[in-house]
Parts: sequence; structure tokens; C-alpha cells
Amino acid sequence: MLRIRCPHCGERDEIEFRYRGDASRKRPAADAGLAAFTAYVYERDNPRGWHLEWWLHVGGCRKLLKVARHTLTHEIAAVGAASEDMACERSLQTLAECDAGPATPQDSEPR
Repeated sequence: MLRIRCPHCGERDEIEFRYRGDASRKRPAADAGLAAFTAYVYERDNPRGWHLEWWLHVGGCRKLLKVARHTLTHEIAAVGAASEDMACERSLQTLAECDAGPATPQDSEPR
């Protein structure tokens, strides 16, 4: 079970929350056309690693939150309000770089 730290209510079980989707996707412009909106609504990535997600706290404050979560380990690195771009997104970028590890096997060998 996930434990999500709501910035308004404190740490709670995941049963109080509902997953609302990918928080890293940007809505197309109003004049983007049908194909762009179809892709936005129906086409989804299945990322492996750190991912920015929307979660709604339905069993508490009913606020929409951004959560940086690892899709394999379910580790939660950061939680912020929906309007807070900075903390979760910076944390997510840093964690993704750490997950990437060395670029080549030679980089990890002692010199």
C-alpha cells in the first residue's frame, strides 16, 4: 500500500486517494485540431521509472496533488499542490538523472 503525504492533511493511505493521470502531459492549444486532442485524450505512455502523476485526495481535503512516483518500486519522492510546479518537477528530473546511472560501462569502472 502506498502512503501519500498530503501537504494539507499529512500522511495517508492510498485508499483515500484516486489516481487522476499523467501530470506531465500538456493540453493542446484550442486550435490544435481533432488529431491533437484525440492523441491527448487516448494515447498514453507506460513509463518505467520516475513519473509525475495527478492524485485527488477524495477521502480528505479533496485537493488535487502532483506526486513524483517510481512506477516499478512505487517509491514516492515528492508531493505538492497542483499549482506547485517547482518542487515535484525538479525532484522528478533529479531522480530520473540518478536512475539513468553511468552513460557507459566504462564510466563505472575504477580508474
